[in-house]
Amino acid sequence: MTDNNNLIFGLDTFGDIAYDERTGERWSYTQSLKNIVEEGKLADQVGVDVIALGEHHRAEYGISSPDTVLAALATVTENITLGTGVTILSSDDPVRVYERFSTINALSNGRAQIMLGRGAFTESFPLFGYDVRNYEDLFEEKIALFNELLKGNPVSWEGHFTQSLENMQLYPKVEGQLQTRIGVGGSPDSVIRAARYGFPMVLAVIGGNPYRFKQYIDLYKRAATKFGTPIHPVGIHSPGVVADTDEEAREIAWKYVKRTIDHLSEEKGMPAMTRDRFEFEVANGSYYVGSPETVAQKMAHVMSEVGIERFDLVYGGGGQLQKDRFKMIQLYGEKVVPRVKELLKAGVTNE
Repeated sequence: MTDNNNLIFGLDTFGDIAYDERTGERWSYTQSLKNIVEEGKLADQVGVDVIALGEHHRAEYGISSPDTVLAALATVTENITLGTGVTILSSDDPVRVYERFSTINALSNGRAQIMLGRGAFTESFPLFGYDVRNYEDLFEEKIALFNELLKGNPVSWEGHFTQSLENMQLYPKVEGQLQTRIGVGGSPDSVIRAARYGFPMVLAVIGGNPYRFKQYIDLYKRAATKFGTPIHPVGIHSPGVVADTDEEAREIAWKYVKRTIDHLSEEKGMPAMTRDRFEFEVANGSYYVGSPETVAQKMAHVMSEVGIERFDLVYGGGGQLQKDRFKMIQLYGEKVVPRVKELLKAGVTNE
């Protein structure tokens, strides 16, 4: 049996621009951003624990500044944690990141949460004047600086890729400590880094057998023990579609997953999405697609077997219709999450 008091259920979005059902054209960025605020409000109303917004600087996504959207959500939500998934620290200024999120934290009465990451896409590097060849070194130095900032004391810092600071204080002040996590894409070095700094870790599991990631959780625990840092609960973040029936969910997912993967295959030389590959991911991989019961069963089984206590479902991928997004958020909060908790509490993960 699982203690449901420790479980966290989130919804993540990259702000994929939805397609207009009537014209087949993408909606405007203005309307898309307003809809994301409405999605966050709905997620709050149906009891979802966290909404996390991704950062992208590409035509198909509306969110290039997650913190700005989270600031808007801070004033229209009451309980939901307002996070990122992820903030690309490598191409940002740790001082400005801290100050922006301490501001959101104040506006939301302590509900801000940062998930720091290196970023799977690299458009932000030239956009903000960074050399992508310094990809690893930028993140390593900046996370070290951010770790110092989190302590809340005056900071003195000698930077190479960052500015140097001498006894500098940051404002606004945070009561307690700003919630911070590390998003990890499956690199052992990233897992060890999260453990070394004592940060909770969320694994991006976007394809393939999810059970293989148990080794990374074991590595995280061993590394934290070695470093003498806290062993925090681990989460995962995976894509999915929830609809009234399995057939409807598969139809939505196939259309938009294929569109997304095929676009990336043209751009980056990745393999195009095939129906066989899609069906494997739904049945045995890391796509959570189906009715509330189907998705809840799969989530509960993975959470139990892999040993995770936070699950973030990525929704809206590929520009899904807005009505389908609202429906998914409602089904997730009202049916999927309660059912997963029920299954885990009973120790039943597969019927």
